[in-house]
Amino acid sequence: MTPPMESDDHLPMSVAKIFICLILGFSFVLGIPGNSLVIWTICGQMKKRPPTVVLILHLAVADLLILLTLPIWIYSFAKHWLFGIGVCKGLVFVVYCSLYASVFFIMCLSLERFLAVVHPFALQRWKKTMVIHLVVATIWFFSVILGSIIIPFQTIDDTVAGPQCATREYATPSQEVIHLLSETILGFMVPFTVICTCYICVGKRIGVMACPSKRRSAKLIASVVAIFCLCWFPHHFFNLLTVISVLLEDSNAEASQTLEKVSETGAWIAGAIVFIGSCINPLLYAFAARNIRSSARLTKLSKLFEQVGPSERQQQSNLETPSLDEKEETFISANTGESECTPVPSA
Repeated sequence: MTPPMESDDHLPMSVAKIFICLILGFSFVLGIPGNSLVIWTICGQMKKRPPTVVLILHLAVADLLILLTLPIWIYSFAKHWLFGIGVCKGLVFVVYCSLYASVFFIMCLSLERFLAVVHPFALQRWKKTMVIHLVVATIWFFSVILGSIIIPFQTIDDTVAGPQCATREYATPSQEVIHLLSETILGFMVPFTVICTCYICVGKRIGVMACPSKRRSAKLIASVVAIFCLCWFPHHFFNLLTVISVLLEDSNAEASQTLEKVSETGAWIAGAIVFIGSCINPLLYAFAARNIRSSARLTKLSKLFEQVGPSERQQQSNLETPSLDEKEETFISANTGESECTPVPSA
């Protein structure tokens, strides 16, 4: 597959380039300070880091790595690629590795919220430093493996505007289909299914409790799912169009070429949209990790992260509560940030 060329449609491609560069520039300007602030706050201002905060920290690191490559991509897209095939493969590896890590950390945060709300006592087995470090190391390990898969396929293509690091070369059509399908399944379908399942269960659990801010909790859950879908679905949608195009090459060449043109053009914009998620991930998932009441006292970001998990004193007092049902409700309240939640009596 080759990137779109500038020929008879010079004006539309120029408009598209401006639009994409604006998206990437917007992501860089907002995302670099935001993710840097999260990393600085957690590393420099917090002595104790609950597991959820550790996950948010690594999510911010992954997003920051992605965003740091944007100036090169903006210049390349506006002009042409300058740095050779080695840098091309290396930067694409960094982007894909970090994107996989970002998705997996988001998925892990959803699983953590599911355990915190639905199975609060089971979560305590995993709230150990060694366990969370093992989870983080595993996520980065698989992200590196999955990110490195693209290295043999990535290459530089000569376009009318000049060389571009935006092309993949496959030995066979089946190799292309397998690679794109695995990317969509592992990078979107599986994580999205896990995220939706976890937050549906969390929403149902919160729904049976009388919480003063239950409506805000529902909005946060909906925001997590919606933003993940909006940022990632377009990219994988055009991946699937490419797969269909390849499969139709022999049976319906005309339809195959039409789908190829659509996917080539759409892939540029869809790829740019992916970077938007890296701007808003850390704060969004910090708030989603624990619903925090609006308060003038919580003006510092470090205060926000300190509220992510219940303190040791809270956990100890919860364990000393004589009634198992009362302990569970108290634990759920501590983990969801709704200290005034009570079970809704059944009809």
